This record gives sequence, structure tokens and C-alpha cells, in this order.
Amino acid sequence: MPRVSQEQARLNRQRVVEVASALFRQRGLHGVGVADIMGAAGLTHGGFYGQFANKDALAAEAFECAIKEEYRGNLDSLVGNYLSLGHVQAPEKGCPLAALANDVAREPSGSPVRARFTHGVERLAAILADLTPRASRERRRQRSLATLSTLVGAVVLARAVDDEALANDLIEAARASVAG
Repeated sequence: MPRVSQEQARLNRQRVVEVASALFRQRGLHGVGVADIMGAAGLTHGGFYGQFANKDALAAEAFECAIKEEYRGNLDSLVGNYLSLGHVQAPEKGCPLAALANDVAREPSGSPVRARFTHGVERLAAILADLTPRASRERRRQRSLATLSTLVGAVVLARAVDDEALANDLIEAARASVAG
């Protein structure tokens, strides 16, 4: 079998990370295996270990890929997009904080995934702080952490309940809380 070029190898690796990012958000860190990821990327399982040390290394990279997705606009548009039914119903396309918080909480302290998750929390909190009306730096940080907790918590709960009306109520209550 001919070897792939360095460019093709780079593209393959990028594809694996993107596919893993979506699958981990959709099924959880332990709900998808290496063979599933490689198959969904259109590659063979055998190529995995030439690209990644292990599944945890891929998970950390996939999380980083997901958290780098753009959060654009003003605070109202960011909150509106985050607290949308589309975000609730499509975890594979949404924020990895809401999709993976429970899985990451079970990872050992100091794990690469947990470190990337912590960085993601800090990054999104900083974005929210920058969008918060002028106040002291500490007050903006405090407000951004409260907003982030409300956003993530509402989406996690809305995804978990099996009552669509309650899911909508959770989202609307979070929207009202953040707006107020």
C-alpha cells in the first residue's frame, strides 16, 4: 500500500480530530471507540496510533478543536445562540462544555482532557467578561462565571429531561436570568 503524503497525513489527522470532536460531544468520551471514530472519518483503525498516542490524546485535541469554534456577536446574540433548541438538540455541533462536563468530571485530576476543559471554561468566561457591560475586572469575571454556569447548566438539564415543555422552561428561565 503506498504511503500517503505529509499533506494527506495532515488532512487525515485534521479530519479525525474534527470527527472525534463531534462524536465525543454526541456520545460522550466513553461512548465512542477508536474504531468508530476512524470509520466515521473514512479511515482504517490501523492508522490511528501513527497519529495519536492514545484515545485520551485524541480527546484532548478534539476538545480543543471544539472550543476554538467561534463565539461571535454581542452578549445577546451569544446567549440567544447558546440557549437555543438547535443547540440543545445537536450536542455534536454545540459547546463541548455542556456536552462533556459530566464525562470530564470523572476524568482524573491532571488528565489532558481535564486541562483542556479547564482552559475552555476560562476562555468562554473571558469572552463573556469582554461582552459584559463595563464594571471592575473582578465584577466582570464574577458575572461571566455566573453567566457561563447558567448557560451550561440550562443546556445540560434541558438535554437530560424527557419533557420538552420543561426543557423549554429551563432554557427560557436561563435566558431571563442572564438578561436580568
